[in-house]
Amino acid sequence: MKLNKNVLLTGVVFLFVGGLAGVLISKYTLPPPVAAVTGNNKNEAKGEPLFYRAKMNPEITSPVPTKDKMGEDYVPVYAEDQVSTGPAGTVLIDPVTLQNIGVRTAFSRQATISHTVRAPGRITLDEENLSKIHPKTDGWVEKLFINRTGDTVEAGTKLLDLYSPQLVSSQQEYLLALKSWESQKNSPFPDIRKSAEDLLRITRKRLELLDVPEHQIKTLEKTGEITETMHIHSPFPGTILTVGVREGQYITQGTEMYKLADLTTVWVYADVFEYELPWVEVGAKTSMTVDALPGMVFEGDVDYIYPYLNPKTRTARIRLVYDNSKLLLKPDSFVTVALKAATELDAIVIPAEALIRTGKRTAIFTVRGPGRFEPREVEVGIISDQGVQIISGLKAGEEVVTSGQFLLDSESKLNEVIARMMKGSKDAAAPGMEDTETGSSTEENNND
Repeated sequence: MKLNKNVLLTGVVFLFVGGLAGVLISKYTLPPPVAAVTGNNKNEAKGEPLFYRAKMNPEITSPVPTKDKMGEDYVPVYAEDQVSTGPAGTVLIDPVTLQNIGVRTAFSRQATISHTVRAPGRITLDEENLSKIHPKTDGWVEKLFINRTGDTVEAGTKLLDLYSPQLVSSQQEYLLALKSWESQKNSPFPDIRKSAEDLLRITRKRLELLDVPEHQIKTLEKTGEITETMHIHSPFPGTILTVGVREGQYITQGTEMYKLADLTTVWVYADVFEYELPWVEVGAKTSMTVDALPGMVFEGDVDYIYPYLNPKTRTARIRLVYDNSKLLLKPDSFVTVALKAATELDAIVIPAEALIRTGKRTAIFTVRGPGRFEPREVEVGIISDQGVQIISGLKAGEEVVTSGQFLLDSESKLNEVIARMMKGSKDAAAPGMEDTETGSSTEENNND
């Protein structure tokens, strides 16, 4: 089929105009093409490298391309890569990388810090309210009035009756001295009166030293009748811990008849680590919890700090005193003690997680600008619940890194090494630089 010449000519014109418009739009609206810079092209854009470093150890360098023992190529280092300025080790990181590695910061502050020392402990008897009852003379137990451990007694409670021949003879001597005094107290001769008085005083004192109760002595004076047994009484209110005798038993002065303790007050021994001793002082308030009494808190005081350390655990023993009037605290129970320590005023405080401890030094990273972090060596003081005291190396109000600082530390050390290498390359003019791994210099490698 033949086409009309006019129609054909019109189509050609439209095609030509459309192509011309496309060229113009492409020229003035689209960005110019950019060649990909990768591999050697990228390195060529940076210029000549300053030196080359090992991938696994940045301190191992070479002035010429080489390989390490694992066959890995050394990485070239260019002047353009050293964009950080400031002290050695300063790190510059772009915002996207900062977000990816999770860098968080906090401000140092001037604060009053306090600390609570927590330590395990054990309840023991109050040794000042503990009594072991022994007889003052040999004899036989005639009657036991308290014969069970755990019984509670009051001061003056009758514990047992003791028969002793010595007690009987001492009562007889006292009655004779009493009669002598009655007959001689009105004598006109002073020496006779004094001798009778001295004898009466001595025989009465002997009864008192044998622990004969005062009421038995008065009964003896009133009735003049000798009592065959002597009463043994409780010296103070408390709990019977042990009963060491039975009825009819012959006992001596070395026999422990009873062990009695006043449990209304107990001691607690707690072990505090050596580094926490600066927080502990006599008289400090403490609180205590007991596993057997959940939800209950007992208040007490630090009574004594022992002047030595346990060489194995590196802990110091402290003694605390607690009221136990309700007898809830049982001796030998394990407890946890919280000691409210003294305060350290006007301290510069940062979070404990900001510290980087290497064993030889303690460092932090401070924020010197957007994405710019500077390492700083600091001296640490007391560690408290509110943070860490900084003695030197930091001022109040400075911003420190609290998370991600270990990644910054790795980059900082790499920057320090590169900075030293760059300085060496400028001072020694590359040919003098030596490859610390291969031991070859620039001139030797060039000759090779």
